[in-house]
Amino acid sequence: MTIGHLYTSLHAGCASAVARVLEAHEVEVEYIDLDPEDMADVMEAGEVDLLVSAWFPRDEKLAVPGTRMIGDLYQPVVSFAALSPLGEVTTLTASDVDRIIVAEDSWVAFEKAQGRLPALSGLPVEITGEAALIERLEKAQENGEKPLVVATQPHAVFHVPLLTVLDDPERLLGGEMSARMILREAVARAADTDLLDELSEMMLGNKVMSALDYCIAVEGQDPEEAAEAWQRGRLIGR
Repeated sequence: MTIGHLYTSLHAGCASAVARVLEAHEVEVEYIDLDPEDMADVMEAGEVDLLVSAWFPRDEKLAVPGTRMIGDLYQPVVSFAALSPLGEVTTLTASDVDRIIVAEDSWVAFEKAQGRLPALSGLPVEITGEAALIERLEKAQENGEKPLVVATQPHAVFHVPLLTVLDDPERLLGGEMSARMILREAVARAADTDLLDELSEMMLGNKVMSALDYCIAVEGQDPEEAAEAWQRGRLIGR
């Protein structure tokens, strides 16, 4: 079975975890790394058997005819956070934070929410790549900076005691999404029923996904090694 996934440590870790389930059912697995702009075309062309994963409802366009959505692997959500507890984000002023650091993959959500935080409109905004986020925040901590952080969970940064997620009762950045798998219908019809049931019931959760991302992106583990650690119960409580 060919698994397609985005070319990031987070998605590679998720794909490897799913592959462990497939291999337990004696299914041979191959991987295809995908760019975001290629995902729709690849799904329409039937070039992958299983996409791991699509974030619904954001990625609804990937659910093309001839495919089946299964599972609820984890719940991606764009979050406000800070280096210390600060309460609700809508109560913050420029005396509470001195800049806004936005992870690149969270920019669209922040751009929509920015106008609803007028008290912070004068602060400098800095966009940081997801892979550089931990290093940037460690530097901020060392320098005594007080950033408001916008980042998407799960992420390696949420595996370490660096950030406190802030309350966002108005869901300015949007609500939780569902990370689902997209399976070609022809493959689903030919697959073992027990395998489909196991994939449909598979739950990793944001905590495990953040740990996988940390192991791969920060510690340099191979995605397969990190997935094996998850399978053997060695991933959490490190």
